[in-house]
Amino acid sequence: MLGRAGERIALEHLERLGYRVVARNHRTRLGEIDLVVGIGPTLVFVEVKTRRSQRSSAPWDSLDERKRRQVRRLAAAFLNERPQRPSPRELRFDAIGILLDCQGRLLRLDHIENAF
Repeated sequence: MLGRAGERIALEHLERLGYRVVARNHRTRLGEIDLVVGIGPTLVFVEVKTRRSQRSSAPWDSLDERKRRQVRRLAAAFLNERPQRPSPRELRFDAIGILLDCQGRLLRLDHIENAF
């Protein structure tokens, strides 16, 4: 539930910036991609990390090299599953960190383009 709330907030943020939704919570045999969005000629795979304020770990703490490799594999699987779609000219991997208070209100949103 916490993760879904963060993904909703992240998607609203991206839409305000002009991104278009390509896929949300897309499941592959390897796992799930949080968000796939497009802007201009760029297809962006977005990893969203959400935490509550009372937790000691920052949203980025779980975005280690293993997780980044997994997201890259998920992106490749996503692209292989959709050969009929036009190929994007550019691919990018963004990360969005969401920090919520104990009532679920947004305290902070960090969007890092080309995060990995």
